[in-house]
Amino acid sequence: MCDDHRLHFSRRGMLMAGAAAWAALPVLPSVAQQNAAPAALSPDAAIRRLMDGNGRYVANSPANKDFSAGRVARVAKQHPFAAILSCADSRVAPELAFDEGPGELFVVRVAGNFVNDDGLASLEYGVKFLGIPLIMVLGHTNCGAVDATIKVLQDKATLPGHLPALVNSIKPAVEVAKKTAAPNLLDAAITENVRYNVERLKQAGPILSGFVADGKAKVVGGVYDLASGKVSLV
Repeated sequence: MCDDHRLHFSRRGMLMAGAAAWAALPVLPSVAQQNAAPAALSPDAAIRRLMDGNGRYVANSPANKDFSAGRVARVAKQHPFAAILSCADSRVAPELAFDEGPGELFVVRVAGNFVNDDGLASLEYGVKFLGIPLIMVLGHTNCGAVDATIKVLQDKATLPGHLPALVNSIKPAVEVAKKTAAPNLLDAAITENVRYNVERLKQAGPILSGFVADGKAKVVGGVYDLASGKVSLV
C-alpha cells in the first residue's frame, strides 16, 4: 500500500512539473502569423531605414548577425521593403551595405546599374506584386563599367561581344557629365548615370510611373563609396 502511494505521488508530481515547464515556454507565433506581411512602410520611411542601416554598416556595428533567423517563415512569402538596382561589381553587396537580412531587399544587378527591359520587368514585379514602396538606383565609386564607357568614347574603340550594348546604355550619362566640366569626369559620370536611371524608372510606364504619380512608390539614387562603405543620396 505504501509503495502504491509513492508511485501515485510520483506520477502526479511529474505531471504537475511538466505542466509548469510547458507554461513557462515562450508563445511561438503560428505559421500564419510568421508569414503575415509586416506593416507597410511609406517611401520616406523606407529611405530612412536604408540609410540607418548604412550608418550601422559604416560604423561596423551591424544589427544583423544571425542570417538563419526567419528562414522557415520566408519559405512561403517574401516581404522586401526596398528594391535596389545595383552594379554587378563584386565589391558592392547591398544587403551588407544597408545591414539588412535575407528577404528585406529585392536586388537587381547589372554592370553599370542601368535600366534594361529585364531589370525593369523585375522592378515592376517588385512594386506591383510585392508592394515595394522604394527603388534605389545604387552606383558606386570607381565603377569599371562607367570608366570603360568613357575610354571607349574618348578613344573611339570597339568592344567585342555584347559589351557595345552596355556602353550604349551608359553613354547618355557620360555625355551629360562632359558638359558639366567637372574636374573628375569619372566621378561626375557615375553620379549622372545614377540620376539618368532614376528618371528613367520614374517615367517607366505604365506600372512604375503610375505608382510614383500616386505617391505609392518613390525612386531615389545613391552612390556607394568603396573606401568608406558610405552611401550618399544624389
